[in-house]
Amino acid sequence: MEKIKIGDSIKKFRELKNITREQIASELNMSLSGYSKIERDEIDLTLSRIQQIAQILSVDIAQILNFDASQIFNVSNNHLVQSIGAKAENMHFHIDDHKEKYIKMLEAENARLKKIAKEK
Repeated sequence: MEKIKIGDSIKKFRELKNITREQIASELNMSLSGYSKIERDEIDLTLSRIQQIAQILSVDIAQILNFDASQIFNVSNNHLVQSIGAKAENMHFHIDDHKEKYIKMLEAENARLKKIAKEK
């Protein structure tokens, strides 16, 4: 059975949200080198630790466990955009689903930033 690359998922969400490794390490009360091991999948994580990271990143734990870049960037349909003469009816991107997910992600990020601003 293939091991889930949770660290890679965490790293991708962290980068998408422009959060540094240092920021997450600090919020988890751990060293930068210890946190870096998480992103490199060098240590096994408990569910409670994954939940903590998900809260810091303002994402659902399921998103970390099931990271799919195509859901965020629509990678699977990218070839349709690039092909010359592609007909509009062939370019069904499920825009509404992706738009809703993106809006929810932005709302969560907005709420997180407002909370940080109030704390300062």
